[in-house]
Amino acid sequence: MFVPRERVRLQGFNNLTKVVSFNLYDFFVARTEDERHAYVRYIDEKFSAERITDMLREIAHIIDAEVLSVSAQDYEPQGASSLVLMSDLGQKQVADEVMGHTSIGAHLTKSHLCAHTYPDWYDPKGICSFRVDIDIATCGTIVPLRALNFMFESFENDVVIIDYVVRGFTRDAEGRRVYMDHTLKSIQDFIDPKILADYHCEDLVLQNENIWQTKMMRTRLDPSAYFPPDVDPAAAESLARLDDVRREMVGIFYGWPG
Repeated sequence: MFVPRERVRLQGFNNLTKVVSFNLYDFFVARTEDERHAYVRYIDEKFSAERITDMLREIAHIIDAEVLSVSAQDYEPQGASSLVLMSDLGQKQVADEVMGHTSIGAHLTKSHLCAHTYPDWYDPKGICSFRVDIDIATCGTIVPLRALNFMFESFENDVVIIDYVVRGFTRDAEGRRVYMDHTLKSIQDFIDPKILADYHCEDLVLQNENIWQTKMMRTRLDPSAYFPPDVDPAAAESLARLDDVRREMVGIFYGWPG
């Protein structure tokens, strides 16, 4: 858990770079070519460049950053991207309402948010997947992990891989190098326990290298969420397809080849 400690007096700006990479997969079963095309159209409309830009703006608000500029693009035949450059809001102190953490925005003029979507409907078994990559890169004492709950609430997530890396160094008032300015045991400490309850989670922690990873896989699948509305999710064929979805999830979670 993030534990505030006595503030370290720094010389000049805090130049630590903190990067969160949030990679999610959501799955759907399309039995026919028409259902596949309908799924891609639905994804492109729901997660267009404009809509994911709105999500990035909200993330900037959550971590107390000001949006400076936006570059967004929809792609043909599918997919979208958005890049947001950020600046701080005058070192305003913000209390996290959910987890009780405190974060202070400082020196974020080199910070950015970016998101890319990757709909995939080429699996021969008809298992469609929607992948989103969201990166938050900040400079300063702000902790970008504070935005994780919002990202879980904004997407359907069957498999999630979260990486957090702190790089560079800043200096304290005596000129000594500082490589980490907050305490972190696990990324899971920044995720609502109600969200965690739906997932099997595994952590990789390289504390001395300032690298953390949490992998998450949904444990309980609602069959009706993976088929078009006119499909009986309890039918034998549907349950067999749902097993294919589970195998796909496990393969991605552990990085197995197809």
